[in-house]
Amino acid sequence: MILFLQFILATIIIFPIIAFILTLIICRKFKLKKHKAIGLASDVTTVILLFSVPVAIRSLWGQSIWILMLVVLLILAIIFTYLDWRTKKEIEVQPLLKKIWRVYFLLLSIAYFTVWIIGMTHSVMIFMMID
Repeated sequence: MILFLQFILATIIIFPIIAFILTLIICRKFKLKKHKAIGLASDVTTVILLFSVPVAIRSLWGQSIWILMLVVLLILAIIFTYLDWRTKKEIEVQPLLKKIWRVYFLLLSIAYFTVWIIGMTHSVMIFMMID
């Protein structure tokens, strides 16, 4: 049973799109509106992407980027908070956190797919050199 759970968890970390689609399907079954379902699916996927991107980079290049990634995410949060404060003077925490979290989703998704494409290209190049 533990082996099965490890397999499921590893699959979701390797393919976060599965979590996005599953969350979207479950939300639609519970009759959530389309934009709310997509928002919740992206929130769940962001958590998974926080683990997937460093794991993918470490498996491809052998480098750990946990600290660098956390610093970049923190700097982005500071920048968004500063910009929100400069434009509104009154910071509304929940909309600000939602905005920051969605930007994390976009950046981590782009990073994940970029690493994935580079990894696939690298694997194909190695395969072509062997033959």
